[in-house]
Amino acid sequence: MKIWTEEEAKDWYVKQPWLVGCNFLPSSAINQLEMFQSDTFDEPTLTREIKWASELGFNTLRIYLHDLLWKDSSREFCETLDTVLEICSVHKIRPILVLFDDCHRPYPKLGIQPRPVKGVHNSGWKQSPGREVVHSIYDGTAQPSEIKRLKDFVQGLLTHYKDDERILMWDIYNEPGQLGVGEKSITLLKLAWEWAHEIRPSQPLSACLDGSVGEEIIHINTINSDVITFHTYEGNKLEETIKRLQTTNRPLICTEYMAREFGTTFQYSMPIFKKHNVGCCNWGLVAGKSQTHFGWATILELQKLKQEGVFLSSEDQIPEPEINLNPDFEYYDVTADYLNPFDAGDYNTIKRNV
Repeated sequence: MKIWTEEEAKDWYVKQPWLVGCNFLPSSAINQLEMFQSDTFDEPTLTREIKWASELGFNTLRIYLHDLLWKDSSREFCETLDTVLEICSVHKIRPILVLFDDCHRPYPKLGIQPRPVKGVHNSGWKQSPGREVVHSIYDGTAQPSEIKRLKDFVQGLLTHYKDDERILMWDIYNEPGQLGVGEKSITLLKLAWEWAHEIRPSQPLSACLDGSVGEEIIHINTINSDVITFHTYEGNKLEETIKRLQTTNRPLICTEYMAREFGTTFQYSMPIFKKHNVGCCNWGLVAGKSQTHFGWATILELQKLKQEGVFLSSEDQIPEPEINLNPDFEYYDVTADYLNPFDAGDYNTIKRNV
């Protein structure tokens, strides 16, 4: 195990261009499973949209992977990922690859993915490995084979790609503890860091501070990250967050931002990132099946619209939201409004306009 020193992290960062990119999902995929599964892998769309990212001036993309893809066929998954990496390389883009994720739908499965619910933000995104697995690991009820499977996913990928210069860095775990998973994520998080450090790839390792849930989880990510990453969607908190995290004395990358209704527009945010030499990846590139150009508040309508059958069909145009640029907001608990037998605890908090 070897965490980069502050000097090693700074030496790496100074060799990079100003890192500017986005969280990337092709418009034809509703989630990371649909993006990579062989039946729905859409190379023409990927090629076209990654080219668009390059033409915008982006030099990195944050791309989510999924443990079930490795379980299904590690060789096929690597071949597909190689295709994505090669498309990126052609366009001089080096991606950040994300391993685990606690956001959105808690019950992932391979095969046909959910149809997008019209006008709802991320209506079909899937957690990895999912709340049930994360909780069982914490509770000590997980089968040893399940833990081994997740270890094989982390270490298999890192071993295969540990010296691959097409990859910018590894994001170990996106927002552990979010959206109903809670602080029970801590056990898998600790294991994931242990597994990653046993391999110690040449690329830096990180997991977000702001965006994760719980002081202990944030502390674990702080002491284990080579480069500090964080998420800030609130314009009135962006610069103060950067100044606070600069005390870590490590390079900073904001791996999620850009919520128009909360003030983190490109026009507002990018000059701040540039001023402080902070890398940045906004959420999303092209309006597509994930519909993340709609705000979080649309999630409250998910179950109602699903029951009414308000789904997008392949021939439908992607709808556009009304734009309400209001930087004032509050967090509030929507659990009581949102619970149902299939998505219980799917969201603890989201954001809404005041």
